[in-house]
Amino acid sequence: MTPTLAVTRLILARFRSHEAADVSLDGRPVAIFGPNGAGKTNLIEAVSMLSPGRGLRGAASEDLAQRGDLGGWQVRAAIAGPCIAHEVATRSEGGGRIVAIDGKAATQSGLGAVARVLWLTPAMDRLWMDAASERRRFLDRVTLSLHPRHGDAALAYDRALRERNRLLRDGARDAAWYEALEGRMAEFGAQVVANRIGALAALARAPAAEGFPAPTLTLEREGPGDAAGMAAAWRAGRGRDIAAGRSLTGPHRDDLGAVYAAKGLAARLCSTGEQKAMLISLILGSAFAVAQDFGAAPVLLLDEVAAHLDAARRAALYAAVSTLGAQAFMTATGPELFDEMGDLAQRFEVREAGGTSAVRPR
Repeated sequence: MTPTLAVTRLILARFRSHEAADVSLDGRPVAIFGPNGAGKTNLIEAVSMLSPGRGLRGAASEDLAQRGDLGGWQVRAAIAGPCIAHEVATRSEGGGRIVAIDGKAATQSGLGAVARVLWLTPAMDRLWMDAASERRRFLDRVTLSLHPRHGDAALAYDRALRERNRLLRDGARDAAWYEALEGRMAEFGAQVVANRIGALAALARAPAAEGFPAPTLTLEREGPGDAAGMAAAWRAGRGRDIAAGRSLTGPHRDDLGAVYAAKGLAARLCSTGEQKAMLISLILGSAFAVAQDFGAAPVLLLDEVAAHLDAARRAALYAAVSTLGAQAFMTATGPELFDEMGDLAQRFEVREAGGTSAVRPR
C-alpha cells in the first residue's frame, strides 16, 4: 500500500446545489449515495476543483455558482499526506477562479504540488467511440496528474495556435508573423508531446489491476514531435493551412490509441462492458503511476462507477482502491452498492430539498 493523500475537510459555499457544506473525512474511501439529482456529483466536482483546470465537468467558473447566486462560489479543503498538511481555497472571481494555498495566492498549476486528482464519470464511457478531441483531453488530464506544469505548456501552445489560425482565416501572407507564432508553438508543442509520451511510458509500467483488462496505449500523431520538425512542417504547410483556414498538423491533432491487449482488438471495436473495464483499468493504472511519481496515491473521483459493474467487478474495484491506499470518492444511488467495502469506507448520504443539497454522515 502506498502512502495516503487525503482531503480531511471539505467546505463548500454556494457551489452548484450546495448552499453550504462542511464535511469531515478520515482518509478512508468515501461512499456517497442518494437519489438522482440530489447533488452527489456536485459534491465530488467540488473536490475536482482542488486540481488545475475546470474540474470533472469542464464547466466555466460562472456556471459553478448556486443558481441565481451572484456572490460566486468557494471551495476550501484541508489536505493531509505523508509529512504534509495544507489548506487550499479556490473561488470564483471576475469570470475565472483564484487559488490560495496556506493563505497565500497561488497559480492553478501550484495545486499539483499539493494534491493530485483523477476522475472517471459516466460522460467518459464513450471515450473510445468519441472524437479524438475527447481522448486527447483525457490523456492531458492524466498527463497533468504526472506533470503539473503540463497545463501551462498546453495553454501556451493553444494561445499561439489560436493566433496562427486567425492569420490563416484572414489569408495573411506575412512570413514574419507566422514564424514568430510557429516558434512559440514549436517550443510549447514539443513540451506537450514529450509530457504525453512520458505519461504513456509511466502507464505502461503500471501493473494491471486484478479483474480489469489492461489496454495497450499509443500516441497517434499527425506531424513531427520535436520543435524543429514542427516548425518546419508548419512553414511548409502554410499554403495548405491557409486554404483550410486552420492548422492541419500539430499536437492539437494527436489521438490516444488503445487496444484490448488480451484480444488484440482496438478499443473502439470492443463491447461496452469491455470498454468500461479498460477505462477503469486505465484510471487505476494512472493512479499507480502517480503514486510512484508523487509518493502518494492521488485522490480518485469515481462517479456512478459501481452501478455499471457486477458484484465481482465491484469487489475487484474496491480491492484495487484498498491496495492502492487511495482516498476514492465514489457515488451511487443506493448504499447497497458499497456493501463489499464493509468498514473500509466512510459513508455519506446526499439529499435535495427545494433545490438545495444536504450532506449527512451515515
